[in-house]
Amino acid sequence: MVEKLEVLVDGGKATPGPPLGPALGPMGVNVIQVVNAINEKTKAFAGMKVPITLTVDPKTKGFEIKVGTPPTTALILKEIKIEKGSGSPKSTKVGNLSIQQALKIAEMKKDSMLGKDKRSRFREVVGTCTSMGVTVDGKEPKDVIKEMDAGGYAGVF
Repeated sequence: MVEKLEVLVDGGKATPGPPLGPALGPMGVNVIQVVNAINEKTKAFAGMKVPITLTVDPKTKGFEIKVGTPPTTALILKEIKIEKGSGSPKSTKVGNLSIQQALKIAEMKKDSMLGKDKRSRFREVVGTCTSMGVTVDGKEPKDVIKEMDAGGYAGVF
């Protein structure tokens, strides 16, 4: 019977300690080998939490690693180079995300976002900025969405 394990690890810095070690130990796989493989696959996301789905076959001791993408908020924080979002997003702005950065994040998240096309995924990223206290293109995220609805940013998509 194949066992599935879903965990959130630090990109490129997974360790044999919790949550991986205690979960993998009883499955009989080489924990160090699995951790090294996870670190190799997640090194591009250094400094971010990355969702991992690990499928282990206890009989053959074989394993397969699927790397998810970090949450949209983590990608936004990395792009604007800050630690965390605003505690009061309506009054305190902590950074600005350019249109190109928002599109880059939408592209990175295309497999896990609900939006079917580039425009919809871009709207999701902009919407996330609203709750983080991050402006988009120097404007309130809600204003950017209103401009999109009015036909603005047409050349971007």
